[in-house]
Amino acid sequence: MVKAYLRYEPAAAFGVIASVDSNIAFDSSGKHLLAPALENVGVWHVRQGLCTKTLAPSASARGPSLAVTSIASSPSSLIASGYADGSIRIWDSEKGTCETTLNGHKGAVTTLRYNKLSSLLASGSKDNDVILWDVVGETGLFRLRGHRDQVTDLVFLDNGKKLVSSSKDKFLRVWDLETQHCMQIIGGHHSEIWSVDTDPEERYVVTGSADPDLRFYTVKQDLVDGQSVSNTNGTDAVKNSDVSTQNKWEVLKHFGEIQRQNKDRVASVRFNNSGNLLACQVAGKTVEIFRVLDEVESKRKAKRRINRKKEKKSTKGPVDVTVNGDASHEAGEEGEKPVLTVSDIFKLLQTIRAGKKICSFSFCPVTPKNSLATVALSLNNNLLEIYSIDTSSTTKTNAIELQGHRSDIRSVTLSADNTLLMTTSHSAVKIWNPSTGSCLRTIDSGYGLCGLFVPGNKYAVVGTKAGTIEIIDVSSGTCVEVLEVHGGSVQSIVAVPDGTGFVTGSADHDVKFWEYQTIQKTGEDSKHLTVSHVRNLKMNDDILVVAVSPDAKYIAAALLDCTVKVFFMDSLKFFLSLYGHKLPVLCMDISSDAELIVTGSADKNLKIWGLDFGDCHKSIFAHSDSVMAVRFVRNTHYMFSAGKDRLVKYWDADKFELLLTLEGHHAEIWCLSVSNRGDFVVTGSHDRAIRRWDRTEEPFFIEVWVLVFASNIPNQT
Repeated sequence: MVKAYLRYEPAAAFGVIASVDSNIAFDSSGKHLLAPALENVGVWHVRQGLCTKTLAPSASARGPSLAVTSIASSPSSLIASGYADGSIRIWDSEKGTCETTLNGHKGAVTTLRYNKLSSLLASGSKDNDVILWDVVGETGLFRLRGHRDQVTDLVFLDNGKKLVSSSKDKFLRVWDLETQHCMQIIGGHHSEIWSVDTDPEERYVVTGSADPDLRFYTVKQDLVDGQSVSNTNGTDAVKNSDVSTQNKWEVLKHFGEIQRQNKDRVASVRFNNSGNLLACQVAGKTVEIFRVLDEVESKRKAKRRINRKKEKKSTKGPVDVTVNGDASHEAGEEGEKPVLTVSDIFKLLQTIRAGKKICSFSFCPVTPKNSLATVALSLNNNLLEIYSIDTSSTTKTNAIELQGHRSDIRSVTLSADNTLLMTTSHSAVKIWNPSTGSCLRTIDSGYGLCGLFVPGNKYAVVGTKAGTIEIIDVSSGTCVEVLEVHGGSVQSIVAVPDGTGFVTGSADHDVKFWEYQTIQKTGEDSKHLTVSHVRNLKMNDDILVVAVSPDAKYIAAALLDCTVKVFFMDSLKFFLSLYGHKLPVLCMDISSDAELIVTGSADKNLKIWGLDFGDCHKSIFAHSDSVMAVRFVRNTHYMFSAGKDRLVKYWDADKFELLLTLEGHHAEIWCLSVSNRGDFVVTGSHDRAIRRWDRTEEPFFIEVWVLVFASNIPNQT
């Protein structure tokens, strides 16, 4: 026997401004900021603070939801994004379409870098390989192998003829792209190299690692017509009469080190487009900004340093002076040029300190008129900040924060007409349009664990971890009243079917019944909603979740002792005790006809019970981790469950069949809500994403086997 069901598919994902797995990058115009949003790339307008486009893989090509791990923007309109499965997608930012998908890596893409002409794209991965891609021909050119650990960063040199790669194996490698061979291997780092970059004129290469210093290298200038070319430190880089085999392959020469202010490991180093600033981001809350002095300022600083050495030598006698580990011969004599050191060229300008840990940063390619540069930071609390860097100060000019929560989403609640969605988090309540994913209101609040829309959608009620109930005016986006009602956290709020009030369950062992009232405060013209305590039901243990049957006949409370107690709603007399779970019940729901109650537990099981006698119809091993949410579809015995295993599952509670498994979330799912018509489902997760799953008209079929006894089969002759 075959039964047909309607399919649910991923429809929208919103609430994520910047995820932590990838870097951010400005586009070539400097007006938009590219930020990773789990498997998508969001294009944010910096001044307006709005997401103008979302670069999302198509549902057919996407398969499992894989996070974006690297983003690179070309001088043209092309954008490259690398993913956790090793694939790379090339996007046209103006059209918002995927031009091609490049597959070549076996591990997650860790870094992407375009050359200056945007004709080549270099990619590094956790599979230790570097691949060169022809962007125009949309094909791979060759693979560079040699690193013994994951490649962390790449940079082109010599107009794209050479490539420098850094790795966690503590070595830099310089590759000749014409011969596809490694020209130079540079050691000296005592720990993993996390980032490498060069200035626009390709004079210096800087590397950042877990060492307390930034290491600098000078780039050897090529010979032109057999003549020597002067290097940036004021001396002849290569003598015409002395070109050894060793110097021929020495592209990078160690220049010196600069000690960093912060002791955390370096996460990224980048020059800005004009080359006058160098930023060093550490794996913490700071970004150090260094000023790159020009030749005149550098020589002036070197002369002052040499004069100070002379004065010190004349007063204290001969002193052995070393600069950055190299003995500096005395200079500054008549007719002799001073030797420039790293400290003469790079000077610490400012330090940007953010409120949370910084995930990545990006310089704006367009230099503003009134400041040195504009830099964007992505923080690990789902936030983008824009800073303006001046010679004397650094000011935060903008922040993109309203389109997402700062922490994981603990509850999602749909209004009765499904036009509004309320989500709670540790510090804010947000009201969304579930159809478009736009944030309508943001209200500061306590740590909200559960929520409820009051009939009419004008007000909402939120239960907090502190034991308070917050009454929120949805239209104005304000909290009108905070009531201290419980001695422990309010774990669950459920509406009374007649719409006159609600019930709360708390960790203080109390189930409390509330009714809505309207009051008018003295000195105010308008009235606002409040609640009054009607009844109280005392339990023997912490209450984790409360459910009320749609016919208002029963109320069920799940306790910390792994049982569910069912009482009569009118008299509060004990009716049933549902026991069988080995760990506490974290979620439950009652079907619309009040025949079934389903419970989900930390023991990973779903149990379906009959509400008439309290018998367990079926125990299902539903998820590979704790079941966090379960909801019936209205007027059916179909139900949705969500768990810490990041999956949403669709069940038939009569046939005890798993109908669908919905994948998409990148972390534990905390909450779930089903629309009244059952046409869509909303889930909230630890990854800060809110996902909507829509019901389609495409049916799918489940084969149900019917057991036929042998005695009923007629004899065949």
